[in-house]
Amino acid sequence: MRFGSGASAGFLILALVGISGLRAQGNLIPNPGFEAFVKCPDYLGNFHGDVSDWTCPTQGSTDYFHRCSDQMGSPSNFNGSQEPREGQAYAGLYVYAPGDYREYISTRLREPLREGVRYELSFYVSLSERSDYAISEFGALLASAPLSVPIKKELSKRHWYAREGNAFHFLKAGGHDFLGDTREWVRLAVTFEALGAERYLILGNFSANRQTPVRKTGRSSNKGAYYYIDQVELRRAAGEDPLAATAADPVAREGFSLDSLQAFRSVLFEFDTYSLSGPGKEELQSLFSFLRENPDLHLFLGGHTDARGTNAYNQKLSDLRCQAVVSYLKQLGLDGQRIRWEGFGASRPVAGNDTEAGRRANRRVEFLIRRQSFAAEGE
Repeated sequence: MRFGSGASAGFLILALVGISGLRAQGNLIPNPGFEAFVKCPDYLGNFHGDVSDWTCPTQGSTDYFHRCSDQMGSPSNFNGSQEPREGQAYAGLYVYAPGDYREYISTRLREPLREGVRYELSFYVSLSERSDYAISEFGALLASAPLSVPIKKELSKRHWYAREGNAFHFLKAGGHDFLGDTREWVRLAVTFEALGAERYLILGNFSANRQTPVRKTGRSSNKGAYYYIDQVELRRAAGEDPLAATAADPVAREGFSLDSLQAFRSVLFEFDTYSLSGPGKEELQSLFSFLRENPDLHLFLGGHTDARGTNAYNQKLSDLRCQAVVSYLKQLGLDGQRIRWEGFGASRPVAGNDTEAGRRANRRVEFLIRRQSFAAEGE
């Protein structure tokens, strides 16, 4: 069911602003899968300038990969090949390299953490195929103020405390085994009690080479350990938040995320069409099977177009793309009362519209899963 004109005001808050509100109730990381960008990446080391809501706290040249790019694409890129954990994008960074060279990623949380509340930080990593070392854990630094340090080496404690009055909470995720998988994504997670001042997150390796346990991979390129990272989440821990995703939660187990706007990999459309492709139908069959097994979950769909055509025409086309997905899911047997949708025309691009690859990426349908019905906002 589309949110009609009688619910326009309430729904627009949900769709355009309220998605952030939903995530604030769940995931506190903005742009958790790096899907939203300022511009489609076209060269190395420009993560800080390409990705929305994220930056780099040092001068290390972290990379951004998105399917819209020929030069910095996914799955294939200069350090190997890896499909995104979800959506079409991920980050790439050196966490161990000659001369203590380091790269990091940083973001501002959607809201400060609350003192005494337990949270879970999780993210997925995959070692690049051209790495000749693997590490066993990642560091996570939560700070009350942002850091910007003109170095290319490890971000050590002396740099943390150089900014007077900045409070820190340092965590480690992993440590049980070396993170050497170059084919599958490995989920790292750590649960902690907040101090109450945490507002910014930095991920990477905060130790020098001599303090970093490593394992050789068999390669001899002397490049170091380069990891892809995707799907960063920071939520209240189980028991603190009924929407918290844990390893036991079927959503986490099956690779879906609650309250996280995700892009279908194959539900893309040719120019000026709303017909589903064979791969698109297969992906929707997988989603249907998951929703059938979890009848307490509800689905929101957002339809999109590229920038060619008038606003009115693109609005109608994005509606038709949503309707095509809804019709197919209902044909498979999904109750239409569990689905809400809205077309956004060309107003929310995930790629530049100056290339065919970018326009194709924009001709898409996205989805959001949550336990609470969307009818509360739309009816």
